[in-house]
Amino acid sequence: MSAKVMWLFAFVALYWAYCIYWGIRGAMTAKTASDYFIAGRRLSMIVFILAATATSFSGWTFMGHPGLVYRDGFQYAYASFYTITIPFTGVLFLKRQWMLGKRFGYVTPGEMLSDYFQGDAIRILTVLVALLFSIPYLGVQLGASGFLFNVLTDGFLAVNTGMWVLSLVVFIYVASGGLRAVAYVDTLQCILLALGIIITGIIALNAAGGWDSLNAGFAKLAASDIGKWGTTKGFGGGDYNAYFAIPGVIQFTAGLGVETPVGGLWTGIMCLTYMFALMGIQSAPAFSMWSFANKDPSPFAPQQVIASSFCIGLILFFFTAFQGMGGHLLGANQAVTDAGIALATVLPDLTANKQGGLVPHYFNTLGDSAPWLVGLLAVCALAAMQSTGAAYMSTAGAMLTRDLYKRYLNPTADHGTQKLFGRIGVAFIVFAALLVATYSRDALVLLGGLAVAFGFQMWPSLAAVTWIPWITRQGATLGLAVGLIAVIFTEKFGASIAGSVGVELPWGRWPWTIHSAGWGMFFNLLVCLPVSAMTQNSAEREHRMKYHSFLRQHASLPPEKKGLVPIAWIITLAWMFFGIGPGAVIGNDIFGAPNAGVEGWTFGIPSIWAWQILFWLLGVFMMWFLAYKMEMSTVPDTEVEALVEDIGDEAITGAAD
Repeated sequence: MSAKVMWLFAFVALYWAYCIYWGIRGAMTAKTASDYFIAGRRLSMIVFILAATATSFSGWTFMGHPGLVYRDGFQYAYASFYTITIPFTGVLFLKRQWMLGKRFGYVTPGEMLSDYFQGDAIRILTVLVALLFSIPYLGVQLGASGFLFNVLTDGFLAVNTGMWVLSLVVFIYVASGGLRAVAYVDTLQCILLALGIIITGIIALNAAGGWDSLNAGFAKLAASDIGKWGTTKGFGGGDYNAYFAIPGVIQFTAGLGVETPVGGLWTGIMCLTYMFALMGIQSAPAFSMWSFANKDPSPFAPQQVIASSFCIGLILFFFTAFQGMGGHLLGANQAVTDAGIALATVLPDLTANKQGGLVPHYFNTLGDSAPWLVGLLAVCALAAMQSTGAAYMSTAGAMLTRDLYKRYLNPTADHGTQKLFGRIGVAFIVFAALLVATYSRDALVLLGGLAVAFGFQMWPSLAAVTWIPWITRQGATLGLAVGLIAVIFTEKFGASIAGSVGVELPWGRWPWTIHSAGWGMFFNLLVCLPVSAMTQNSAEREHRMKYHSFLRQHASLPPEKKGLVPIAWIITLAWMFFGIGPGAVIGNDIFGAPNAGVEGWTFGIPSIWAWQILFWLLGVFMMWFLAYKMEMSTVPDTEVEALVEDIGDEAITGAAD
């Protein structure tokens, strides 16, 4: 066994010991159902900040994101703006959900929504979203961990064997300790995630010969027509190397019988709607439970502005860019190497759809010179991949228990019974994810594409309960159902379903370069709004207003800040249009044409990269303005009094009454 593998197993053993310790601690302190499911509503500030950040930015950020930056270039790197758009959802909804959870004692979002809308259909759909989110998302993360260890052990550990073994410890600490164990393990996982990305980025930058050498290499690559997409062909994005420009605002032919968009997939509208999908991470049911688990909203703003928007943004826009784009200059793109543009050949050729192996190959460049660092980086990657999965395992298990078992099968279930069924729910989710990952990789990939887009479909329901009393039960429920269906049939999964019955969908995946999350929300609102208009009922409206009257009493802006509301709208819409939407095409060449060379670039880096960095900083300002200045994530001035002490063995029905 090589020194690298020995160090790998040593670091994994230490990491596992930490995980199991918190599983045992969590089990010992979880006396009630709310202790187990939402940490007794007592998560501390630093624990929530790190845990919520780890949950938001998973193994995909560590492993998949750099690979796609490598595959598609800076046009895909607009996806790094999810460092802003994921917590943007939290700014809108987390504080108000916490207030409702504290006031009425909610444990799951299904309880909150069914109580607010006075109906159980929305509860069932919420559980369905949680399962459709957690199982494929978890399967993708677990499968990636098996692949990583297969590469790093030089095949010593088979992919499926590694996946099952690595998953066992996650199951043990999540099932044992509940959300508290997940939160405390996530604090370490967040640190390891950030550390691993930074170190890997430094490895890439060092292999390229430093900052100046890297940019000189970018200049040569941008002046060529080498790339997966060739050039942007003048579709509104200019006639440039597609690695360094987005291919216009939208492509109306893409997805309608056209397999590949011209000049690349990542048009302005595609970037925008893909960001909509990633907003689904913090609107997914799991994050509602994260909000309920806090003793007050004080951690929300620093998590959203400092930890996520600024710190993770800094890491993604620089260190992930070094990894992804630097790969072309380090041997991962054979065409670049053959053209004499490569700066080194430390990576294998990954152009044959092998971009998922980019990050592990960076680890392997260390060779035998620093086997301990390879082991540390492997654990960083493992922690990143397990951080999100653990949270979704725990919260989905809670929803199966509270919203199905307790609601319909055993309304008088005591604390011990609820914790038992919560653990059974976790086991079901892990086993289902592992089975799909083991026996149907294709299905896993198809399902994984649905997860975050499903989470985004919760927006109208969450907006209703936190902001908009006009939306009715019928509108929210039918809109959510139709939105989920629209997501399915604008993804590959829907095409597979149609193909199995002999039907070919004419629009393909992501028609008109609009992500399935965008199509889902379009049809969601197309149903939700008119149905809500037609189903207004004074008695039901009066019930809903009890929630909104409470929120207005505790969460409204002071009179002296009311004038800032239009400014907040302008800042937010302008940032979305120019930063992550159609207006982003300006960034292709506003700071110098991609092929102008280093001397022709205003800031000495490609224009598209400079534009992304500029709007990342503006996005941080926007998040500060909303979270702090507009008080959307600050502690309420008046204390929120709980109407119930603990609903661990009490059913909520009409709590607002």
